[in-house]
Amino acid sequence: MKYRHLILANLRRRKVRTGLTVGSFAVALFLFGLLAVVRGAFQGGVHVAGADRLVVVNKVSIIQPLPLAYRDRLARVPGVALVTFATWFGGVYQDERHHLPQFAIDREHYRQMFPEFIIPDDQWQAFLLDREGCIVGEALMERFQWKVGDRIPLKGSIFPGTWEFNVRGTYRSSRPQDNTTQFWFHWDYLDERRSFGKGSVGWYTVRIADPDDAVRVIRAIDEAFANSPWETKTDTEKEFAASWVKQMGNFELLLLSVGGVVFFTLLLVTGNTMAIAVRERMRELAVLKAVGFSDGFVLVSILAETVLVAAVGGGVGLAVAKLFTLRGDPTGGLLPVFYLPSTAIVLGFSLALAVGLLAGILPALSGMRVRVVDALRKV
Repeated sequence: MKYRHLILANLRRRKVRTGLTVGSFAVALFLFGLLAVVRGAFQGGVHVAGADRLVVVNKVSIIQPLPLAYRDRLARVPGVALVTFATWFGGVYQDERHHLPQFAIDREHYRQMFPEFIIPDDQWQAFLLDREGCIVGEALMERFQWKVGDRIPLKGSIFPGTWEFNVRGTYRSSRPQDNTTQFWFHWDYLDERRSFGKGSVGWYTVRIADPDDAVRVIRAIDEAFANSPWETKTDTEKEFAASWVKQMGNFELLLLSVGGVVFFTLLLVTGNTMAIAVRERMRELAVLKAVGFSDGFVLVSILAETVLVAAVGGGVGLAVAKLFTLRGDPTGGLLPVFYLPSTAIVLGFSLALAVGLLAGILPALSGMRVRVVDALRKV
């Protein structure tokens, strides 16, 4: 840029003021990054849901079970390619603060149903051979500093008693948005020890041969179990995940409201700062015009200052937010996914530039319209 030295010199004129403005952008964009992380944690399951998977639950409520016998009937529905199931366990580790998602899974087909979860073959085989074995997500392993071979006691809340498991393997995900905080163990082990609900599962996951055939398969499944003691409600995996988010409130509206207030405040603060800076330089702007610089040059130079401040501050804030997420979930497992995607970084940086541009428009127009005679009369 030909006149970058002039722009930088103007920014260095009041270093404290420039630093505070840059800091305002940095704090605002850091907050934006954290809001994007929280939003992604609650909606991550919606975005990564498989297009070819359906979830079948009890029509009354998801906390009501379904019979194990439904597995074979589901497999016979035309269009169904694979069926698996799981049951929520609901135990705690060490004390009540350490809740973690624990599922008693179908060891035959669960791994096939979710190929995005990567498990070494030798670890999976060790899990299959150990009735008390478990598979733990890498984020959960890191959280509690577990390692393969450890024996983990869980205190059951739904199913009373102390349940002990051997860590036989760990899984990671091929996608950064996936949840790697889960704890899987054998459904058979749960079923043989529990005092109630024997022969039942929490929900079924069904893979269909053709995702475009989902509506017909959903209707066929629910009609097959209509008027039975355990009627079903079937949704696509994406719709099922979205329903969970809705039960926890309208986080989308909350985050948008907070973000809107932050950026509006930032717009006012930056606009006021630039207006003061332009008023201080009115005579200098008049001199530039007197020696031949155009109104357009004055307009662009002032806008360049605000956009540069926004770019530096926004970049710093987003970089700090990204580094903060790399440390892992600071909530102790409350957020299953703690990840700032590149799309959110690009969006945040674009918003910062837009705020910088908007904040500089009125001061830039004021500087552009200054009359040389009026400004120099005050010299």
